[in-house]
This record gives sequence, C-alpha cells and structure tokens, in this order.
Amino acid sequence: MICMEGDFMKRMICNVIMPGMLIGIIVLVCYPVCLKEDGFDFFQFWILTGFLFGVRKMNLILLPKNFGIGESMGILILNLILGGIIGGVVLCFMIVKIFMELILVLLETFGQKVQK
Repeated sequence: MICMEGDFMKRMICNVIMPGMLIGIIVLVCYPVCLKEDGFDFFQFWILTGFLFGVRKMNLILLPKNFGIGESMGILILNLILGGIIGGVVLCFMIVKIFMELILVLLETFGQKVQK
C-alpha cells in the first residue's frame, strides 16, 4: 500500500501530527486561563500560546545591569511579554506550515507530482 511507505509516515508524524498535537495541547491548556467572566482575553491568549515558541526564538533580550530588584523583575516580565508576542507570530506561521505540509503530503499520496 502506498500509505505505509516509510517516507509518508515519517513526514506525516514529524511535520503534521506532532506539531499539531503540541499546538492543540497548548491551546487547550491556555484557553481556560484566558476565559474571564466579562469575556475572552485575546491578548493574554496570544501571549500564553506563543510563549513557548517565542522565548527560544527571541533575539531581543534585555539584561538588567546595576538595577534594583523591582527594575530587574520589570525587565524580566518585559522579556516574557515580548517573547509571547513574537511566539504568537511564529505560532501562526507554524499552523500555516502544518496545513501546507498536509496538503503536499496528501497530493503526493494520490499521485499528483508537486514541486516544492
């Protein structure tokens, strides 16, 4: 069967299923935290879901030097918020990448030749 080839299963697991499950788990964990009495806080949801993707890809790191504990904690929180915002953008690109890879794999499975 064509579906049981090693390349197909490896691409599906590594490029579609695992990242999709990771994003799904993060969204399911962050959704109840952002659900408030007066509505849903989209900005907090954006920061919380993008936090794991943005902190490791963030190039802007502010290091406190010769500050007190208050200023150091403020800069740390600013780093975390900026990492969450950057990670939200990275998360959107990852979702688009997952859908594109899924379409490419399915087209190749059904015999269509697709150029990357």
